[in-house]
Amino acid sequence: MKFRVERDALAEAVAWTAKSLPNRPSVPVLAGVMLRVTDGNLQVSGFDYEVSSQVTVEVQGDADGAALVSGRLLAEITKALPAKPVDIAAVGAHLELVCGSARFTLPTMPVEDYPTLPEMPESAGTVDAAAFAAAVAQVAVAAGRDETLPMMTGVRLELSGGTMAMLATDRYRLALREMEWNPDDPEISLNALVPARTLNDTAKALGPLGGHVTMALSSGGAGEGMIGFSGGTRRTTSRLLDGANYPPVRSLFPADHNAEARVAVATLIEVVKRVALVAERTTPVLLSFSSDGLVVEAGGTEEARASEAMEATFSGDPLTIGFNPQYLIDGLANLGAQFALLRFVDAFKPAVLSPAGEDGEVIPGYRYLIMPIRVSR
Repeated sequence: MKFRVERDALAEAVAWTAKSLPNRPSVPVLAGVMLRVTDGNLQVSGFDYEVSSQVTVEVQGDADGAALVSGRLLAEITKALPAKPVDIAAVGAHLELVCGSARFTLPTMPVEDYPTLPEMPESAGTVDAAAFAAAVAQVAVAAGRDETLPMMTGVRLELSGGTMAMLATDRYRLALREMEWNPDDPEISLNALVPARTLNDTAKALGPLGGHVTMALSSGGAGEGMIGFSGGTRRTTSRLLDGANYPPVRSLFPADHNAEARVAVATLIEVVKRVALVAERTTPVLLSFSSDGLVVEAGGTEEARASEAMEATFSGDPLTIGFNPQYLIDGLANLGAQFALLRFVDAFKPAVLSPAGEDGEVIPGYRYLIMPIRVSR
């Protein structure tokens, strides 16, 4: 194998592929990226039996072939190279990389020991890449991080005709995003539970490319099969999580509300960040709403306290409610709007954040539910 490639194209391809490689691979070859040159195209691939990623890059190919090298090491090297064309050749049990006056020799691993990447499942439809990336970011923030509860680490995709809904929860908050997409089958009705981290990384990588993302799903029950995404020269597949017993979380959204507040998102984020400086990790920030506006306060150890008042339009009986400050900030930061509408049943039931326009009307499509923390005052 021998080829020449532009530094930026190579660095970008290797970085994206290496990102999904396991930190502690079960077998050494899974820490590698596969470089395969065929007919002037370089395929950079990574696979850990759960997630596969592949990028195709145009190169000047002198000799077709394949080599398997450490993904993280190659990513660090290509990122640090000078902005010049890179010459790469497989020589015996090594890979030689030359860029300007920089020269690296890397050991290779046996190509024949590397597992075959899974085929892309059958296409289910397409969705606008930028809108998809923004929507996934809004939902993935609410997914759980606890690997002992794998179901909570996923984003539930609900495909129904031309509507795609995404839900994620870690039991303390719940995010729901609904958007339009272009299904291959207008009558489609499918649910899938996708690992949130994989979905977020993939959407983040495909979003800036513009155009459309093709979504592919293998048929089968929840927890069976795979999901695939492709856009531009990139494609990735992921094994689905078992979502057969996913709780009916939509029912958590209250049917009605007794109080409503409209606040400026950027201002409230700044106020919560400042006030939370005195709060301990498990200490909530208190939001007190009245016709006079909003007061945000928190208390910490050794009687450290903070409070700050800000403007808010409020309707309903005066209300004081406590939230985990980071969960509140996450919800506000992902609304994608200048104003937030907060709706409450009472101080002990979940509150719902929605993006709002300047007229105070809800912008449909996204809701973020957050559980309050009971406080004694």
